[in-house]
Amino acid sequence: MTQTHAAQPRELPSSWNPADVEAELYQRWVDAGYFTADADSDKPPFSIVIPPPNVTGSLHIGHAYEHTLMDVLTRRRRMQGYEALWLPGMDHASIAVQALVERQLRAEGLEPADLGREGFVDRVWQWKEQHGGAILSQMRRLGDSVDWSRERFTMDAGLSRAVQTIFKQLHDDGLIYRAERLVNWSPALQSVISDIEVEHREVEGELVSMRYGSGADAIVVATTRVETMLGDTAVAVHPDDERYTHLVGTEIELPLTGRTIPIIADEHVDPEFGSGAVKVTPAHDPNDFEIGKRHGLPMPTIMDESGRITGTGTEFDGMDRFEARVAVRERLREQDRIVAEKRPYLHTVGHSSRSKEPIEPRLSMQWFVDVGPLARAAGDAVRGGQVQVHPPEMAKRYFDWVDNMHDWCISRQLWWGHRIPVWHGPGGEMVCVGPDEEPPSGPGWTQDEDVLDTWFSSGLWPFSTMGWPEDTADLRKFYPTSVLVTGYDILFFWVARMMMFGLYAMDGAEPFKVIALHGMVRDGHGKKMSKSAGNTVDPLVWMDDYGADALRFTLARGANPGADSPISEEWVSGSRSFCTKLFNATKFALMNGARSPERLPERAGLTDADRWIVDGLDQVVSDVDELLEDFQFGKATEALYHFTWDEFCDWYLELSKVQLDEGGDRAERTREVLGHVLDVLLRLLHPTIPFITEALWTTLTGRDSVVVAQWPSPTGIEPDGVAAERIGAVRKLITEIRRFRSDQGLKPGQRVAAELDGLAVLGLDGHLAAVRSLARVTEPGDGFTASASIEVGLTGGTVSVALDLSGAVDVAAERKRLDKDLAAAEKELAGTDKKLTNQSFLEKAPAEVVDKIKLRRDAAQADIARINARLAALPEA
Repeated sequence: MTQTHAAQPRELPSSWNPADVEAELYQRWVDAGYFTADADSDKPPFSIVIPPPNVTGSLHIGHAYEHTLMDVLTRRRRMQGYEALWLPGMDHASIAVQALVERQLRAEGLEPADLGREGFVDRVWQWKEQHGGAILSQMRRLGDSVDWSRERFTMDAGLSRAVQTIFKQLHDDGLIYRAERLVNWSPALQSVISDIEVEHREVEGELVSMRYGSGADAIVVATTRVETMLGDTAVAVHPDDERYTHLVGTEIELPLTGRTIPIIADEHVDPEFGSGAVKVTPAHDPNDFEIGKRHGLPMPTIMDESGRITGTGTEFDGMDRFEARVAVRERLREQDRIVAEKRPYLHTVGHSSRSKEPIEPRLSMQWFVDVGPLARAAGDAVRGGQVQVHPPEMAKRYFDWVDNMHDWCISRQLWWGHRIPVWHGPGGEMVCVGPDEEPPSGPGWTQDEDVLDTWFSSGLWPFSTMGWPEDTADLRKFYPTSVLVTGYDILFFWVARMMMFGLYAMDGAEPFKVIALHGMVRDGHGKKMSKSAGNTVDPLVWMDDYGADALRFTLARGANPGADSPISEEWVSGSRSFCTKLFNATKFALMNGARSPERLPERAGLTDADRWIVDGLDQVVSDVDELLEDFQFGKATEALYHFTWDEFCDWYLELSKVQLDEGGDRAERTREVLGHVLDVLLRLLHPTIPFITEALWTTLTGRDSVVVAQWPSPTGIEPDGVAAERIGAVRKLITEIRRFRSDQGLKPGQRVAAELDGLAVLGLDGHLAAVRSLARVTEPGDGFTASASIEVGLTGGTVSVALDLSGAVDVAAERKRLDKDLAAAEKELAGTDKKLTNQSFLEKAPAEVVDKIKLRRDAAQADIARINARLAALPEA
């Protein structure tokens, strides 16, 4: 976009109220097309695809954090002249949406079966159109500069075509297969669930040791899931365990079932744990499944899809798994087979993140991706430098995952989702159908009932959203994407899948050049947020209370690569104060005629203060550039915060008031410097706090929008070290005078006469007016009598300051205040001395406690000395 110079009203409201302007500003940006990328542009491309939030989702603090970081990168690149595409969209979230719509139906007295598959899917689409995507409007609240014209949904026709295309390709290449394997099963959902949907929690259970067989050949095994013994097909011992050598190859009675099972030897067994013998239930335990495969054991499934015992031929058939756990244990007790019970027994159990129930490892016929060659390519892309992981130390975690990846179960027993494009024939035939192929028809041909794991379609996200499998202008311009910003917690689940699919589908072209990993948002004490802990936060509430800019600034300021980020409402409030400070500074500059010049005035005509602030700004520009290129959002934001508040607002604005008061050319040059610094600062801050910077920058410059303004670059002028040294001396002198005034009991705004001696020798005589103004000391008049003085040591010499405090201090009130402070300090000293002379205390107290008390004693002694000196210096009342 070409920036124009249409005149804008050079005025601002009396105060900054985000709620009054944010929505209007955002819509103005969208209407102007600032966020719409042009695939035909000759600008260099920059692209990010958003990690697609669930269609059921709402903006939580993790979203706000991640989106802020992506927006900072995108807005900066846009200002740097890149054709920037930030592509938004949503995930269809099979499990979450299906469960939600099922609940709605049951509230109406209906079951999904009452509608049938097609009717149910139609109902889900209706829900999606009416209620889905609330998070998209919330992204607007946050200020996301996404290209809404390219918004995608993983169940869109184009993305569905991509899913069917890659399934067909993988299937025909032998990388998708169907097999009976052990999976994570949710009885409540009656579906496989992915690893990311399993939460591992420590629970209090029981460890039951029970006797199989009888007499001298009996063997004791232990389990936390007694009911699974109904599906045991062996007892395993270590091959070198001499206690059981004579039993290997024999059979032993499996209680309650009327069956016998073999005793086998397998090196997986730990002879040091428990009795050294383990029960083997191949269809309901991952380790047992591997043992079962090695030994060719039967693998009977003893639970149905809802978690009820089935097919055992025992009295327990039909019982829920938890009901059966108690019943089996009690029946074993009746037979005197319970050897020991440990209760409570703490152990880790996987739970479904959706239904909150314990998941059931279950042997089931499912569809899988053979990840071997795909994972190797994903690992090689990072090892070879084709893709960079940032921070680099996170690469090890990436390799740990991709180098040890198991085949991926991609089928789900749901109705909502991408249905597996395989047709089954009456004679057991299977035909995989591509998007342009006709499925087989005739009696007995049916499509596979399962749908694909949501991660399958989201794994295609970087290229399916740009039109693949068609050859599109978007793909040619914006793929590979520039950077993926995502949390380290889904590095395996999402990032690895995108890497595998991108390299496979796009002829070895990686889906992104950089994987920039961030951590999780934690509370202000660094604790993990959870509803049970009561420490979750709603970013929408904070935006209502403090504005989107304040929330974004806080999140960016706490963002360090790969590290978790704490946040608290107090810090968001502090960021709001920063925005207010910036607003007031700009308003002051505008009220005093500041303007953004085409170029800075000649260096020779600038004061020390002007040169110092311009040079400092140059350094900040360089630092921020370097830090953002390295994804050091926190350090970049911190640098901007301190320069804006500590250097510009606290010092240069105050020094500029003195220069403005001089009038003439000096005042005019000051206005130009003020305008220049604000212009650059607002552009630097825009990617992080877009709303307030837009309002301030357009008012300052009279231009259309800072969104498409040019990103700042350093002036290239050699910094003036002498000016910086002189301003540093002036700041120190003013600070020391202010501190001395405070010690003397003067109010901050109270002016007193003072003599300053030594400025000329140090070359600071040109700053006398600034020192007097900012230190609140006036010229000494007739009858001046110095009643207090200090000497301030500066580089190259000392400045003596003598002040006339006569009549400036209420001596009686000040003596009363100091006496009170002295009494408190003496009480503190007595208390610390008492403890430090108590030998019993010193022998028992931890060293760090003793050290803290010593520090308190030293501080009390220093306070006493300071207060006594001040009392001695007071004139008689």
